[in-house]
Amino acid sequence: MTKQLFDAFLASSADVFIFMSTVKAVADKVDGILTEEIIPNPKTHYGIAKQQAEEYILSKTLPVGKRIYILRPCMIHGPGNKGNLNLLYQMVTKGIPWPLGAFKNQRSFLSIDNLCFVIKNLLENKEISSGAYHLADDTALSTNELIEVLGKSLGKKNLILNINCSIIKLLARIGDYSRLPLNSERLQKLTENYIVSNKKIIKALDKSLPISTEIGLMNTFKSFKN
Repeated sequence: MTKQLFDAFLASSADVFIFMSTVKAVADKVDGILTEEIIPNPKTHYGIAKQQAEEYILSKTLPVGKRIYILRPCMIHGPGNKGNLNLLYQMVTKGIPWPLGAFKNQRSFLSIDNLCFVIKNLLENKEISSGAYHLADDTALSTNELIEVLGKSLGKKNLILNINCSIIKLLARIGDYSRLPLNSERLQKLTENYIVSNKKIIKALDKSLPISTEIGLMNTFKSFKN
C-alpha cells in the first residue's frame, strides 16, 4: 500500500509526502539515546514492515519541487489514548500502590499536540530538507515520574513500592500463563529504557515544541476523566 501511495505521489502534482513510520523501524530496544544516525535493526513484524516502506521511499529519485518526510514518532499520547497509560490511570485512580518502583528507567513520549505542530510546520515550510526525523517530547521520564505526574493530575498522592525486581519478574512470568494483569511483555514496556532524540527535527524547524512533556501528559490524563 505504501508503494502504491508513494508511486501515485511521484506521478501527481502534490509536492509533500509525509510517511508515518515509527521508532520501532529502527530499534526495538535502545541502549543510550536513539538518533537518526543509528543503523536500523527492527525486530518486530511491524517495525520490519515500516523499515521496508522507508527503504522503498528513499530508493526513489525525487522530482524537483517535491519533498518527503519520514516521521518516526515514539509513543504518542493524547485524548482517547489507549494502552498502558490507561492501565496506570486506573491504578492511581483506585489508590493501588505502584509496585515497580525498584525499576529505574527513562522513556520518551510524544504529545499529539507536538506531533500536529511538527506536521503543520513541515507542510508550510518549504525550506525544511527531506529525510527521516525522530519525534519525541523534549524530556524523557521514568515510569515512577510518570506515576507522580498522573497523581498530580488527579490531585492524589500515590504510593510507590520498591519491591525486589526478581520477585516482580517472577510474577510477570506467571502472568504469561494466567490472567494476572502483569506479564513479561507488559513489564518490559512499563520498565524499559527508550530515549529518543528530537534534536534533528528541532534544528530543522528552528522552533521549540509548544508543549512540555509534563503538560502534554497532564492533558492526556485529564481527558481520561471524561
